[in-house]
Amino acid sequence: MEEVAFTMKLKPGVEAEYKRRHDEIWPDLSAALAEAGIRDYSIYLDRASGTLFGVQKRLDGHTADRLPELPVMQRWWAYMADLMEVNADNSPVVTNLEPVFHVA
Repeated sequence: MEEVAFTMKLKPGVEAEYKRRHDEIWPDLSAALAEAGIRDYSIYLDRASGTLFGVQKRLDGHTADRLPELPVMQRWWAYMADLMEVNADNSPVVTNLEPVFHVA
């Protein structure tokens, strides 16, 4: 299993709405994530900076790199774009993080 970590950035004052939307995540988006091989996905918030810290565990042979092609993913990005820093296609601006330490 592969683990990836990354950051994203919220706009000021939208923390509660971001959480609410994720609490009500669409079933077809959850299904798409699972179908792509994502088995564990957490997002944490640093309230002081508005930085989101995401961690995904992905099965070997996952297809997570194809998620941006899916209409449900594109709809989700459009739905979330008013809350986050996004690219021209509404995908979140993501900074991948390098693993430097782990204890199992």
